Amino acid sequence: MSAESVIQDIIAGKVAPIYLLHGEESYYIDQIADAIEDHVLSEVEKAFNLMIFYGKDVDHKTIIDECRQYPMMSRLRVVILKEAQDLKSFNDLLSYVENPSPSTVLVLCHKHKKIDQRTKLAKTIAQKGIMYESAKLYDNKIPEWINKYVQSKGFKIDPQAVQMVSEYIGSDLTRIVSEIDKATINHNPKITISTELIQEQIGINKDFNVFELTTALGTKNFTKANQIIKYFAENTKNNPTVVVISMVFNYFVKVIIVAQNNKASDMELVKIAGIPSTFFVQEYRNAAKKYTLPHLKKIFFALKKADQHSKGVGASHGEESFILKDILIACMMPQ
Repeated sequence: MSAESVIQDIIAGKVAPIYLLHGEESYYIDQIADAIEDHVLSEVEKAFNLMIFYGKDVDHKTIIDECRQYPMMSRLRVVILKEAQDLKSFNDLLSYVENPSPSTVLVLCHKHKKIDQRTKLAKTIAQKGIMYESAKLYDNKIPEWINKYVQSKGFKIDPQAVQMVSEYIGSDLTRIVSEIDKATINHNPKITISTELIQEQIGINKDFNVFELTTALGTKNFTKANQIIKYFAENTKNNPTVVVISMVFNYFVKVIIVAQNNKASDMELVKIAGIPSTFFVQEYRNAAKKYTLPHLKKIFFALKKADQHSKGVGASHGEESFILKDILIACMMPQ
C-alpha cells in the first residue's frame, strides 16, 4: 500500500475508522493526515467535528472520549493525534480500537520510528483500519524522488541541481519539498530549475561549496581545494565541518566503488554507486583514475580521523581549518 493510494481513497470518500501512520519518514505521515483533514469534512463541518491533539498534551482517555462523541451536523467526526509517539499511554487506546465508533475517523501520527507490529494494538488496527509505515528512503533513491516531485509540480530540474539538493539536504523529504516549493514560487515552468537558483534558495556560495571542493579533490586541484577549505573555516555557520566531512566521505565512497567496478556501464554504476544520474559518471571515472585503491583507503582513514576530531574526540586542536586540511594533506600524499 502506497501513500498515494491511501490519499486517493481518502479523496474519493473511502475512509477507514482508524489510521495508524508510523515510521521514520515524517513526510508521508503528514501528507496522509493532511488529506484526511482537508477532504473528509467540509469547512463548515470542521468547526464542530475536527479535533487535533498532540501526544505530549493529552492522555488516552481524552482521545477515547473525543472519539465517542457524536458528530454535529455531519456524518463523520475526525480526531487527529499528532506526535502520537509522545502519548505515554499510547497502548491504552486498545480499548477503543477494539470497538471503534463508526462515525469517527481516528488518525494516529506516530513519527520517527515504526510501531512494533507484534503488539495487540497494532494487530487490531491492521484488522479494523489502515496501518501505513512511512519508511525512510535510502540516500541513493533521493535524486530519483526529487526528479519525480519536481515533475509533479510541472517543472524540470538540472541534474547538478538535483545532486545539490540531495547532498546538502539529505533524505529529509519535508525540507526538500519546502526548498523546492520556495524555489519554484514565481518561477516560469518553461525554464529549468538551475543550480544557480538552488544555490540562491538554500544559501550556497557559488564558488565555495562542497561540490566545488569535491570536484577540486577529484581533479587534484589542491590549490582550489585549499581556498575552499579556508573559506569554510571562516564561515562555519553555513558550512559545518561535520557536514563537509560527511559529504566528502560520500564522494569518495562513490569514487572507490567506481574504481572497483571500472568495467561496468554508466547505468550500472549509477545503481551500484548511488550516483544521481549518468550525467555525473564520467566525473567519478576520472577521479577513480587519479587515485589508487591504497591511496583511497588512506583518505578514508583521514576522513574517519577528521570526523572524530570535528566531534571533539582525540583532537589536539579544534580549529576547523586544521581538521579539513588533514583531509587535503591525505589527498595530496604520493600514491
